[in-house]
Amino acid sequence: MIYLDTSFLVPLVLREATSADVATVMGTLVDQALVVSHWTGVEFASLIARQVRMGGLDRHGAARAVAQFEEMLDASFDVVAPAIDDFRLARVYLAAYDTGLRAGDALHLAIAGNRGARTIYSLDKALVRACSILGLPVSTGGIHA
Repeated sequence: MIYLDTSFLVPLVLREATSADVATVMGTLVDQALVVSHWTGVEFASLIARQVRMGGLDRHGAARAVAQFEEMLDASFDVVAPAIDDFRLARVYLAAYDTGLRAGDALHLAIAGNRGARTIYSLDKALVRACSILGLPVSTGGIHA
């Protein structure tokens, strides 16, 4: 099972410098069980709301992006709900203070860890660093954001 962090999926919906590279990596994962959590949807909605507030997207563009993201999740990913054990493990990860983890990232890692993810894909440098410290299997797909 492959777990994908929100940062790895955003370039598939919003045009970014890494969009083509992420699409290429995703093409290599088509035979894999791809998993995200409902938390991923919350993070994406937060990012879109911020874009609207900052003037980077208008409401129509935001609605299109959210709809595209939801369609992508429905078509290509198993979406799992965080469980009580995920919140417990997230607290353990947050107590490893040298990781610098934030709550949302700790929850992603706990969801992936509790479900035995073979690899966690992320473009978030802080999350990648935390995975390395915690001994979790992480990859950027060879993309340097």
